[in-house]
Amino acid sequence: MQFRFMVATSLLALSVTTAAQMPDKPLARPRITGISHIAVYTSDPAATDHFYREIIGAVKMHDPENPKGVRYALSATQFIEVLPLPADAGINRLDHTAWNTDDAETLRRFLGSKSWKVPGQIEKGADGSRWFTVKDPEGNKVEFVQPPENLKPLAAPLVIGHHIIHVGFLVHSRAVEDTFYRDLLGFRPYWFGGMVEGKLDWVSQQSPDSHDWVEYMLTSGPSGSGIPATMSQHNLGVLDHFSIGEDSVPRAYDVLEAGNRLTGTHDPQPKIGKDGKYQFNLYDPDGTRVELMNFHASEKPCCSAFTADDPAE
Repeated sequence: MQFRFMVATSLLALSVTTAAQMPDKPLARPRITGISHIAVYTSDPAATDHFYREIIGAVKMHDPENPKGVRYALSATQFIEVLPLPADAGINRLDHTAWNTDDAETLRRFLGSKSWKVPGQIEKGADGSRWFTVKDPEGNKVEFVQPPENLKPLAAPLVIGHHIIHVGFLVHSRAVEDTFYRDLLGFRPYWFGGMVEGKLDWVSQQSPDSHDWVEYMLTSGPSGSGIPATMSQHNLGVLDHFSIGEDSVPRAYDVLEAGNRLTGTHDPQPKIGKDGKYQFNLYDPDGTRVELMNFHASEKPCCSAFTADDPAE
């Protein structure tokens, strides 16, 4: 009996030691379920308020993330966050882009386990949301948001569209940015193209668990070198933008025109872009581009075929 007890004790000690030596199971990446928001700066809050409320038709709300900010919501889970212009902003009007996830804390730990620099803990909002912010390889701020539970549908009868289908910003190196968005987070190709055949200007990568995408707006210069010294605020605003999906951009344009909502700076009329989709560009008072874009192409796209399904309402 004593011998059997000693053997059992030895086996138990061996199994504990073996378990302690086994590596931890790698963390699985939580889902990234689409765009949450884009955060932009304003130098004229009243004019910006008019643009997002009266022209875009978004619903003005308080900002649980920043008491100095304002949200303009298109739906219960997507909005534009407007922040006061920092003294050192220069021509920059983009603070960050943001993606929804179903588990912010696990995503924070997942990125940390891959040796990406992450904050020590997530932040929590009064509305029950949770989020954290990191920087991508070129220094762009990216936020991951876990929305509050039991969200109610948002009543936004005048909004020109309920779905932000992509966000875009200045990028110097596709390969460098891909190490974060594709290799680490699992974003996947959707489309790429350029103003002229053979020159790459835009690269679209869909998030891993939705059809929303990030658009690299490629420009010259070494990776991470920031805003080119020769770039104007208008041209930067063309690059740093977001897009609202539409079943029909021409019909959305007619709604804006009939409601006398086409004030400020905007395209003369809708047009078909290089990707074969109808689009119409408006600009907020600080030059950030708001692109109305059809969910689906009307013509064959230039440069490359679509390699994933389109987003939808």
